[in-house]
Amino acid sequence: MQNLNYLCLNIIICLSFFHFHINNFLVQALTLPQDIAALKAFKASIKPSSITPYSCLASWNFTIDPCSIPRRTYFTCGLTCTPDSTRINQITLDPAGYSGTLTSLISQLTHLTTLDLADNSFFGTIPSSISSLSNLQILTLRSNSFSGSIPPSLTSLKSLQSLDLSHNNLSGSLPNSINSLTTLRRIDLSFNKLTGSLPKLPPNLLELALKANSLSGPFQKQNFEGLNQLEVVELSENALTGTIESWFFLLPSLQQVDLANNSLTGIQISRPKSEGSNLVALNLGFNRIQGYAPANLAAYPMLSFLSIRHNSLRGAIPLEYGKIRSMKRLFLDGNFLAGKPPAGLFADGTAVSGSLGDNCLQGCPVSSQLCAAAQKPANVCKQAYRGKPKP
Repeated sequence: MQNLNYLCLNIIICLSFFHFHINNFLVQALTLPQDIAALKAFKASIKPSSITPYSCLASWNFTIDPCSIPRRTYFTCGLTCTPDSTRINQITLDPAGYSGTLTSLISQLTHLTTLDLADNSFFGTIPSSISSLSNLQILTLRSNSFSGSIPPSLTSLKSLQSLDLSHNNLSGSLPNSINSLTTLRRIDLSFNKLTGSLPKLPPNLLELALKANSLSGPFQKQNFEGLNQLEVVELSENALTGTIESWFFLLPSLQQVDLANNSLTGIQISRPKSEGSNLVALNLGFNRIQGYAPANLAAYPMLSFLSIRHNSLRGAIPLEYGKIRSMKRLFLDGNFLAGKPPAGLFADGTAVSGSLGDNCLQGCPVSSQLCAAAQKPANVCKQAYRGKPKP
């Protein structure tokens, strides 16, 4: 009788153990049907001929559950699931040359925190239904062929932290309500066909990149108001106009600024409010900036790269430029600068590279790499100054 009881107890324990593990497996494999349907639609919208045998999408075989564990043969990469294995929370495709459109049913994956389709050949518009992804933190569609405008509904993504739509064929203007994305830290919309002026920007931005578009109009202070954490501004190769005023350079966290290849005509720079300025690099090359080289730049203690090349600067190079101890690269070539350059740029122990050529300078040491490029012909300089150039 005792042996029988012992046997029954062991059977109960074994059955309980088996029941626990079967239930645990089932829990791990219960991906929500709407997520499975969305994944099927996602794959179906991609041309089969662009899905190579060893790519992530080739392993998406819906004969098993997408979140089943372990994934030895199917769904080996390209997605991850929530800890309870019921929802898809990340789609990060490999750069395998997938060609197709982004299905509007992506909106059913409401637990997505990351959608990364970078470096493929997706085309068509970005579906407005993407606004349903309320948990999305990272949206990366970089280096594809998406076209059309940026959907205004994208500004409903209140959890978004990083937005990278660079290297596509997007057109139209930036959504005016983009400043409502208060969690957004990084925007990269470079290398598109965007037009219009800058809107009011999100208040917690760290990085702003809009290089190589067709943006126009002047900088407006209200668009940058409150951006106390902004570190990087990349707006080169656009059609921005007017004067960059001193308030811009007084943004407290500013480190790198590239405004080259625009149509800017002026620059106003005040001394920083404290010795704590973080400005390291400033590129204003290939604009239409007139007047004198701004001497106050010498008061920025960390400035190591400065380019104001190929503008219309006149007068002498400020003596203060020869005293910027942090300066490593200086490009002032292609202007109408006159007089003798600061001796501090050529002193023993200095390591400043760059160019002062194609100006109207006198006494630029031929032994220095900075003076390697020839100065403008005398008749050009006389015509520019209506006589003898004067510093």
